[in-house]
Parts: sequence; C-alpha cells; structure tokens
Amino acid sequence: MSKGLQISIGAILVTGLLGWYAATSLQGEGAYQYYQTLEEFRAVGAAAGDRVRVHGYVSEGTIDRDVDARRVRFAVQNDPPHAGGPVGTTLPVVYASLEIPDLFKDGAEVVVEGELLGRGDTAVFHADNVLAKCPSKFEAERVESAPF
Repeated sequence: MSKGLQISIGAILVTGLLGWYAATSLQGEGAYQYYQTLEEFRAVGAAAGDRVRVHGYVSEGTIDRDVDARRVRFAVQNDPPHAGGPVGTTLPVVYASLEIPDLFKDGAEVVVEGELLGRGDTAVFHADNVLAKCPSKFEAERVESAPF
C-alpha cells in the first residue's frame, strides 16, 4: 500500500470519528448542561433510576450527620439562604458517606449527583456525589470615584 493511500485512509478515518463525536455530542436537548437548578429539577421531574445533578444551597440547620449509619442528611433549597428570601420547597438529600467536602456547611452552594427515590412528599434524593463550591472571596472592591 502506498504512503499516499495510507495517509488518505487515516484522514478519512479521523474525519469520520470527529463527525460521529460531534453528532452524538449535540444530540438531545441540554446535552452540555452540567446540572439542573432545583427549580428546573422540580419542573421537569425525574423518572425512577434517572441519574441527575441538581444545583442548590444547603438549607440552614438541616445537616444531620449519622455516624453509626455512615451517612449525612440535609436539605437543598433553590436560592441562597443569605439572600433573605423565602426558603420555598426543599429537596431532602441522603448522602451515603461521611466524607463530605471541606466547604460543605449551612448555606453552601452544592451540586448533588444521584437519583430521586420515592414519590411526592416522601421522595428523597440519594446522592452518591456531593460537590461544594468555593465561595467568592476575591471579588473586586467598589471604589467611589472622586469628583475632579
């Protein structure tokens, strides 16, 4: 087989693989969405067994560490607690591990990954992964401009 034919076959193969990857990545609505907000999750719902990622904030005073059962229970709300608005509906979460991120605390911004088990008011989100976001400590200070 000549060198030119080998290069042509390789280029066709690479082009085909890139086309296949682009087509499968772009299929479906929200293919690039990393998570749903709690509000979106409640609106869309999830079928039994669907793995989802839900973004929210840890509700104040809901963290319960059960050392004997090796799990953490808490609730997630849609808006940050420090915003001062109403809490609204929360999502009860059970995380089957005591190894939680260092930044996990009341009011922390989190993404929980897992599945919703149960229906209606008895539904509980069973998380197998909890990600806590680092708070923005390095925001620029506002400086009042002096009149000239």
